[in-house]
Amino acid sequence: MDDRFERAIRRNLRKAGRQFEEAKRAYAEGREDPNISNPGTELYDLPADDDGYGRIVCRRHAERRSVAVDAEGRPACFESGHPDCEGCAEDVRDGYVETW
Repeated sequence: MDDRFERAIRRNLRKAGRQFEEAKRAYAEGREDPNISNPGTELYDLPADDDGYGRIVCRRHAERRSVAVDAEGRPACFESGHPDCEGCAEDVRDGYVETW
C-alpha cells in the first residue's frame, strides 16, 4: 500500500474518532446539565416530568428523553447545524414534536 494513502487513511480515522468523542461528550452534557434554565417547557406547551423537564422523543438518537428546553425551543441536547437537531427545534416551536 502506498505510504501517502496509508497516512491519509490514518489521518481520517483519527479525525473521525475525535468527532465521535466530541459528539459523545456534547450528548452527555446536554442530557445531564441541571443548570440549564427551562422556560421552554411551558412556553411551548410540552408535557413535563416531575422535575419540569420537557418529555420529547429525540430524532437524532431515536429515544425518549426528559430535557430542559430553552426559550428558543432548543432542547439541552441540541447541536447547532445537525439536521435532526435543527428539525427537532423547529418542531418544538411549531408544536409538532413527538412527545411521550
